[in-house]
Amino acid sequence: MRAREFITEDNAPGKLTKRQRYGSRGMHKFQDVDGRDRVYELNRVMMALAQADGESDHQKINLDSESWIGTSNMAVPYTEVESNMLKSAYKAVGSEWEDLNDGDMKSSELPSINTESPVEGFKGYPR
Repeated sequence: MRAREFITEDNAPGKLTKRQRYGSRGMHKFQDVDGRDRVYELNRVMMALAQADGESDHQKINLDSESWIGTSNMAVPYTEVESNMLKSAYKAVGSEWEDLNDGDMKSSELPSINTESPVEGFKGYPR
């Protein structure tokens, strides 16, 4: 194989040659409408693919809507110091962010959670 036949990436958009296409049948190139998140789009397409039967290219696939996190990333600081560090980092790179807990750094169990075991603890084997 000659060096020019390798599929490479440069600053300019690359093109597949006829020879490269011939040896690579069945390739599909896709992206989300806004071109924002390739990984999330790939995940969603593969979830839909798992439901398809392949008998038709216009099969109706019932895919859940976007999750609450959607195309966003998530960071979970455990302390106020880590939270402040993240906020500084977001500002440094120009990231949009939202504090989903409104600054509340404490977690607690729901009132419906059992705090005592209904099973008696193991006391060990008799001697």
